[in-house]
Amino acid sequence: MILIFWLVSLSLYAYHLATGITPGRVALQISFLNFAIYWYGIIITGGIALGAYVTAKLALARAESLLAAHVPPAIRRRPVADLPLPDEIQAILQRQKIVTLGQLLLQWGFGPVYTGLNPAGQAELRQVLASQPGLKPAWLDDSPWRIWDPNHVWNGVIWCLILAVIGARLYHILTPSPSMAEVGINSPLDYFNHPLELLNFRRGGLGIYGGLAGGALGLWLYTRRSRIPMLAWADLAVVGLALGQAIGRWGNFLNQELYGRPTNVPWAVYIDPAYRLPDYADFSRFHPAFLYESLWNFMSFLVLHALATRYAARLKTGDLMALYIILYAIGRTLLELVRLDSRLVSIGGVSLGLPVATLVSLVLAAIMAVWLIARHRRPTPAG
Repeated sequence: MILIFWLVSLSLYAYHLATGITPGRVALQISFLNFAIYWYGIIITGGIALGAYVTAKLALARAESLLAAHVPPAIRRRPVADLPLPDEIQAILQRQKIVTLGQLLLQWGFGPVYTGLNPAGQAELRQVLASQPGLKPAWLDDSPWRIWDPNHVWNGVIWCLILAVIGARLYHILTPSPSMAEVGINSPLDYFNHPLELLNFRRGGLGIYGGLAGGALGLWLYTRRSRIPMLAWADLAVVGLALGQAIGRWGNFLNQELYGRPTNVPWAVYIDPAYRLPDYADFSRFHPAFLYESLWNFMSFLVLHALATRYAARLKTGDLMALYIILYAIGRTLLELVRLDSRLVSIGGVSLGLPVATLVSLVLAAIMAVWLIARHRRPTPAG
């Protein structure tokens, strides 16, 4: 799926470079409802879904690893058909593709409901499992692999998304871009005079760092409610997040936004006059900032995924989260060198010529780097 995405996206961009044509923003127009479905929304949704899928697969792998560490192979491989269960229960488990005791213990650990049985069937199954030799009560009551139920991804992503959108919008409101001046927004206080602009997502949009803060709050709330470790889940979430960002940035291409300074490099993106910033109306080709960020995020995804799957034993909880923040902050700092319409840091009305996003990136990268170095220098207690 990821390979297909890149083949289609890069082919589309190659066509754009050859012709200067960008596909229209609207994917589907529903005339009788006067409603349009935009490619941007489809791509963003696809990025979220694929990122969540990757995170869920990583969670399942960790659950299976814990199952293998606690349950002996002989028990895991034992056929469910050997259990003294009624035919009705056996048939339901078969339909759920639960054919070994290991698969049954895995799903039971996530929650008895995932066996497909009703409460009465669950009670009968538990009684049979509890009577089996070698099965520990902890595997049925509070299994070690419970925390890595992949369904947490699909349940928790709703919490994270809602708060991420709120946080991203608040970040933009607090740091309005210079182009907002054309509607009378020069500072956050100006929104009091233009309150409708607070909800005008089409103008100004969202700020990624606010989105990350809001998403982190959503993750904290969900993990606290579900009694699962936040930092451990954050390590997996950032892997899917990096992939989702890499995919989602292509929505900016179709929207003809997030382009950089004017340039004549061979890979420059052509922007139609209607979508050019007023100060750059006489220019036609710009740095494809969206492409730079997409490629950087995809590289970050590959690094994080490799660490999560091949070197997990060497990592401490929170390492992947910290590394993601460092990688994104570095990429964002580099991207700000070519980006347009960035809010600059000012003190007492005097501009320092430094984008707000760059300052935030440098501070976050420094904090995470110091934290990583300090915790890995700290000697591990004996025993």
